[in-house]
Amino acid sequence: MAQERRKDKARVVLKTGEGQRNNGTYYYRWQDRKGKRHYIYAKSLPELRMREKEVEKDKIDGIKGESRFTTVNDLYELWKQIKRGLKNTTYENYTYMYEMFAKNDIGKLRISTLKKSDVKRFYNKLADERGLKASTIDSIHTVLHQVLEMAVDDAYIRSNPSDNVLRELKQSHCFETEKRRGLTVAEQELFLNFLQESKTYSHWYPLFAVMLGTGLRVGELTGLRWCDIDLEEGIIDVNHNLVYYAHRDEAYKTGCYFNINTPKTKASTRQVPMMDFVKEAFLMEKRNQEQAGIKCNITIDGYTDFIFVNRFGEAQHQSTLNKALRRIIRDCNDAEFLKNENPKVLLPHFSCHNLRHTFTTRMVEAGVNVKVIQDALGHQDIQTTMNIYADVTKELKKSEFAGLDGYFRNGTGTGNKEENEQSTDAGADGT
Repeated sequence: MAQERRKDKARVVLKTGEGQRNNGTYYYRWQDRKGKRHYIYAKSLPELRMREKEVEKDKIDGIKGESRFTTVNDLYELWKQIKRGLKNTTYENYTYMYEMFAKNDIGKLRISTLKKSDVKRFYNKLADERGLKASTIDSIHTVLHQVLEMAVDDAYIRSNPSDNVLRELKQSHCFETEKRRGLTVAEQELFLNFLQESKTYSHWYPLFAVMLGTGLRVGELTGLRWCDIDLEEGIIDVNHNLVYYAHRDEAYKTGCYFNINTPKTKASTRQVPMMDFVKEAFLMEKRNQEQAGIKCNITIDGYTDFIFVNRFGEAQHQSTLNKALRRIIRDCNDAEFLKNENPKVLLPHFSCHNLRHTFTTRMVEAGVNVKVIQDALGHQDIQTTMNIYADVTKELKKSEFAGLDGYFRNGTGTGNKEENEQSTDAGADGT
């Protein structure tokens, strides 16, 4: 005798795996390839069977059943465990960006329900509501895209919903990409002169003079030890990088802390010659610390005797230096306005990295060979140097042609009409 098929309360025959609960809603039960049981639910039988088709399609395509319950954050934690090939500083920056901006937002969504529109909405929110720059969203996208790409590879989803979203965002928002520029010669002189003459800020002169005269990255400069410089030979040995991590919560370290890392690239391990004013700045720092009784009181990963320390003998970091620069710029410009209602030169807003660009700009203006510039800056890729070189050269051409325009006007008779007539009369007199 044939077994009677199961039916719902309306006497509709149910398929294998289907069932109706006491409250009238429906469920579908199935097992994945590992034998793990899964359920989906619906308010009506037609809705349930629409969802069953999705499940069957997933099974045919090899999509994991557990993807229905896996969040983006779950896969991000897996990405953290298996990600390799990044420098520690880069990895730390990526994880910081994701956990600061994505973890409590898009990270909570289930991977199976995530759509391209969700990613677009998230990026628009970062740009419009939180006011993040394109470069910051780019860092967040780098992690999110890799996490979702891993989800595709591991058969949680069919395609990556973040593909091309960042490019579309940049086009729609028309982000302005302001390139960092170096200080002009006049701005550089104003900056250094103000530091030397200011009673409030003179203690910052050695550090910023060395940064400006060597092109060192912030971590390279703050990590310098007295044993890394040879004052007699005039050589700086760049062989490590001091990195500051803010507000971390890791198993091995919490809070804010410093680490010593290898240089950014192989090319970053280099020797940089000292110019005379750089050597004088190092000697000035040594004298200042001796007079103030300041000594390095910190050891980081076995490294100590750092050159540039604060008044407590502790290491400096980029945030502190940039805050100091903002105060210096403000007070320097205020002082210029007190001297003259219309100052010829004022300091623009700039950060520590602009001083590295200033160093590069001065080398280009001096006609230094581009390979020498690459070596001094520690660029692994010559294209990085060439991009900066091209930008500086373009500005030089503009300024040179501005002067050339005046020369041509005076030399070809296209200048002031009265001056040209006087010149003609003088020629007629034979003088």
